[in-house]
Amino acid sequence: MTPNQRLPFDLKQLHHSIDSIHAAFCRQEIGAEELTLEYLSRIRASHHNAFLCVTESQAVELARQADRRLRELGSEVALARYPLLGIPVALKDNLQWEGVETTCASRILQGYVSPFSATVVQKLLDAGAVILGKTNLDEFAMGGSNENSAYGPVLHPTHLDRVPGGSSGGSATAVGVGLCVVALGTDTGGSIRLPASYCGISGFKPSYGRVSRYGLVAFASSLDQVGPMARSMKDCARVHAVLAGVDPKDATTREFKVEPDLKRPIRLGVPHQFFGQGLSPDVSQVVKSAIQKLESLGAEVHEVSFDYSDAVISTYYLLAVSEASSNLSRFDGVRFGRRPLEAENVLDLDSFYKKVRSQFGPEVKRRILFGAFALSSGHYDAYYRKAGEVRELIRANLDQIFEEVDLIVGPVAPTTAYPLGSKTRDPLEMYLNDLYTIPANLAGLPALSLPIGVESQTGLPIGLQLQAQRGQDQLLLDSAIQWEDVFKDQQKEGV
Repeated sequence: MTPNQRLPFDLKQLHHSIDSIHAAFCRQEIGAEELTLEYLSRIRASHHNAFLCVTESQAVELARQADRRLRELGSEVALARYPLLGIPVALKDNLQWEGVETTCASRILQGYVSPFSATVVQKLLDAGAVILGKTNLDEFAMGGSNENSAYGPVLHPTHLDRVPGGSSGGSATAVGVGLCVVALGTDTGGSIRLPASYCGISGFKPSYGRVSRYGLVAFASSLDQVGPMARSMKDCARVHAVLAGVDPKDATTREFKVEPDLKRPIRLGVPHQFFGQGLSPDVSQVVKSAIQKLESLGAEVHEVSFDYSDAVISTYYLLAVSEASSNLSRFDGVRFGRRPLEAENVLDLDSFYKKVRSQFGPEVKRRILFGAFALSSGHYDAYYRKAGEVRELIRANLDQIFEEVDLIVGPVAPTTAYPLGSKTRDPLEMYLNDLYTIPANLAGLPALSLPIGVESQTGLPIGLQLQAQRGQDQLLLDSAIQWEDVFKDQQKEGV
């Protein structure tokens, strides 16, 4: 069907959801190619620096393929067979796509073209998605503000002087601005949930092992997970259903038993440690109001104790930097990594490595050094091994909490999005922003961020974090989907 045969469709009023786009396809109001061209034009016009690479020719070809499927199979059959048919999607640039550059926002990988596709990317393609390009991130996903990219910071969707959060800030801004419908992010210590909260969108981190990490450039292998970011948790759930499953290429993936439907009210656990010193009064008030709202909708609210909140940051960063130091050792200019011209003329191996690895940015260098120290002889037992032992205590504490409640609820971050450059001189202050998100990664829990309101003075978004027991992803998603419309209505009414 050619554009002039279609019914009128106002692209500027397009609601960015999978259902609304598929409904437009069924009504023949628009086709996938026309829709894709509109999104590509939006990306070109944006000044947010959300994309590092726009795959225009591939996107147009994927859209034409979607139109052919709609035409040849009929919309009902095509959409049943390809659940993301024609949906504009973006990838965080640490996910590999065959034939496309993968930089991880680092100079050391500039020009590296992936020889294969990550499992999650292939699943998107098999579901009919139209991939528009790769989004910006903190270099090698190390950071919480998206200011550590070698290609410049990403700007917040609505407050251009604020950070979008990281490390998946490019994906969050792309969704928030309307440059794509869905974007994939990765979450090592909160890197999906934090930018989702800052940018006022939904973000979901699945249970560890629920989604394949094959083809993800690793930061910390025992913590990393791939998840969706979208304008609604319903869309996140739709994409997660496509991504989830055991992958023979990733030995850490596993089957989780089917969760029974609850025949009683949801029990919410509220750790009192999440509402102590450091939490912004505005964030505290909005989150507490949201919890009261959930209670009014029938949820049971119980105060619980997370006894290891003081140990979360140190435990996480010891484990994460140790794994990062090991994983990034491969980027040496021999196995992987760009060789700068000055490295070609050196006469010894040490000088060669220095020239190559000096291309890493300061945050990546800092974490490699810390990790190498923690793993070194004489310090391994005192630091890395001890952190592993504390991780097990944290996991056991959370398991104990989940014997009493179904979901843990609380803030995503201590504050709303902060000004660009305000924390770059003090990395430790930035690390503290992960206080509430890290436990889910240490214990392998599914967790999400749901937009619930805004800060009174600035209008900056505030998210609510929900966490469930390992494997209870569907319960978590179903609960969030049930509640998200209530919070959207509240925000419209200014409550």
